[in-house]
Amino acid sequence: MNPTTIKARFGMLISLSACLLLTACASSRPPQQLSLPPLPELPSEQGGWAAPPTANPSVKAPQQRITVLLPEPAAAPVAPAAPVPAPPLKPAAEPERAPAAPKAAAPVPSAKRQPVQEKPVKQAAQQQRLTLGQLVKKYPQLLLLRGSGSEKKAALTFDDAPDRNYTPKVLDILKKHGVQATFFLLGNQAEKYPDVVRRIVREGHVIGNHSYNHKLYTKLSDDLFRSQILQAQNSLKPLIGYSPRLLRPPYGEISESQLLWTKEQGYVVVNWNIDSLDWKQLSSSQVSSNILNHLSAGSIILQHSGGGPGQNLNGTVEALPHIIQTMKAQGYRLVTLPELLKVSKQL
Repeated sequence: MNPTTIKARFGMLISLSACLLLTACASSRPPQQLSLPPLPELPSEQGGWAAPPTANPSVKAPQQRITVLLPEPAAAPVAPAAPVPAPPLKPAAEPERAPAAPKAAAPVPSAKRQPVQEKPVKQAAQQQRLTLGQLVKKYPQLLLLRGSGSEKKAALTFDDAPDRNYTPKVLDILKKHGVQATFFLLGNQAEKYPDVVRRIVREGHVIGNHSYNHKLYTKLSDDLFRSQILQAQNSLKPLIGYSPRLLRPPYGEISESQLLWTKEQGYVVVNWNIDSLDWKQLSSSQVSSNILNHLSAGSIILQHSGGGPGQNLNGTVEALPHIIQTMKAQGYRLVTLPELLKVSKQL
């Protein structure tokens, strides 16, 4: 080995030893002993190499070793573990509470504080709604079906007029036999046939209000119910010269509250006690039988002199002469409703 290589290795060993000593001092762990190979022979001052001190040149001198204190090797780096989320802070401990007592049943609210459900209200209203018969029994002076039986009088009444077909024919028969009747007119029909309305008045017949366009009152709100009556009044008054007091509900149906309203307004609600059933388009013989077989003093007879589209009322027209003649023959006097009921025809 040449001197240059030896020097280089010697320098490296010195540097390595110094680094190891510094590391050992910096470490807190006790150092470990590390054996290094013997240092190579150093050159002498004369430039040669000093021979190892041995008595026998043929025997190699034992190599010298330098002991260097090294720190304990550091453990292999471990990948940092994923951060564990800190547990949520617990609120300050509350004093222990006694177990909650079982909840008592909620008190039932009073009727004033708790509105009644819609469905029971409707059911109650239906249960409380009075039938036509119950209304007549409860309000005999407000919902009239007949006149007094003290005199042999009867009244012919005709609904759903006027029209161009049946109303003039009925008027012709009444005029021929000298009979005055009562016509319950529809407001919208009166607007269509004002000349027929004027003829009814001119020939001495009485006119009553039968609504504006024949709506069933019991299916209407209070506002619509009143509108049906008032609108018909507005249509009739300019044609007949007065506001009719007599009122007949379509189909004869009316509720208790509506009946009470008519009383407040001064109307007289008049239905009937004899139904000819001519609206079923019966024959003249059937119409006659339905009337004459039930006739009595004070009777109010229902017939029609106008109808819906295509409705056949020929049975009424054909039966009317026979009915008038038979009633007169039996001693009945045919009068208008105001005369039979002793009420005014106008408000």
